[in-house]
Amino acid sequence: MHLDIIFENEALIAINKPSGLLSIPDRMGQEISLKDLLRQRFGDIYTVHRLDRDTSGIIVFAKTEESHKELSALFEGREMEKFYLGLVYGNMMTPAGTIDAPIMEHPGKTTKMMTHAKGKVSITDYEVLESFRSFSWVQFQIHTGRTHQIRVHMHHIGHSIVCDELYGDGKPVLLSALKRNFKLAKAADEERPILNRLALHSHRLQFNFDGQDFLLEAEVPKDLRAVLQQLRKWKG
Repeated sequence: MHLDIIFENEALIAINKPSGLLSIPDRMGQEISLKDLLRQRFGDIYTVHRLDRDTSGIIVFAKTEESHKELSALFEGREMEKFYLGLVYGNMMTPAGTIDAPIMEHPGKTTKMMTHAKGKVSITDYEVLESFRSFSWVQFQIHTGRTHQIRVHMHHIGHSIVCDELYGDGKPVLLSALKRNFKLAKAADEERPILNRLALHSHRLQFNFDGQDFLLEAEVPKDLRAVLQQLRKWKG
């Protein structure tokens, strides 16, 4: 598999992870992960943080034990600025704000999280960048790193991430839902979705490491750019 390397030096490597690829091996160990691919190519690789399988975008791994310790400390000390982009359902009443809602594991589902007063402190800033008829394109900055944080917080305020099977309805985006008088091509048996994966992308990391300021960005992938293009086209 081709690795989209954003930045690399002797201490760390930043990758633009595609949606659908595990960041690190799961418990079963039967499925290839990004970390496996990096190990095959570079040898020793150390996990600093992770992205959900269906989230695309920038993820950083350490190449040495020393850099792993230092980078992990940046994440744990909230000195790593983390920005995401995502498409959510609906038009948000407030164009910018902060969601401060503790998150804990769902007692009935091991893979699911939920907001609860007994959970861990979880803080997400958001800003609406573009509004459409039934969707909003939003930038998020997370100040804590809880599992599924953005997905849980957006579900909490009633604007789930598009195509989120765990915290939303998981339905794909169809052109027929955006375009008036849509007609299916004669050669097609059924309509193909213009987006059928979690519409969340890890866009930017800003941090100071070893005395150097870093600003690393992962370009918005083709599938998200395509759905945005259609939303803008049929916005009226």
